[in-house]
Amino acid sequence: QVQLVESGGGLVQTGGSLRLSCAASGRTFSRYAMGWFRQAPGKEREFVAGISWSGGTRYADSVQGRFTISRDNDKNTVYLQMNSLKPDDTAVYYCAIEKDSYGLGSSQKKNYNYWGQGTQVTVSS
Repeated sequence: QVQLVESGGGLVQTGGSLRLSCAASGRTFSRYAMGWFRQAPGKEREFVAGISWSGGTRYADSVQGRFTISRDNDKNTVYLQMNSLKPDDTAVYYCAIEKDSYGLGSSQKKNYNYWGQGTQVTVSS
């Protein structure tokens, strides 16, 4: 029913920038919160940023001030602009849709039920 298609990952030097995109289909996109998570080798999948159905945002402390989440409801797409990248940002990045409509962009994985395929971000030192 729901499909998420991610793009924008790649290899970048420390201090560089990347813009990730996630296009959604199969659900009334504008009624659902979206989130970005990441998973580094040997670590749990962790919250990065969330955006509510109405556009409010929240961020993990580790990316606050460097990353920006946004959405374009006309394109059914959520973005993650990543600036001032560090080697610790290296991970597979996933977008996800919350289970319930009119969500606020939860930081908890259990509140999401559809996930993208993941896109690799590698930051060289």
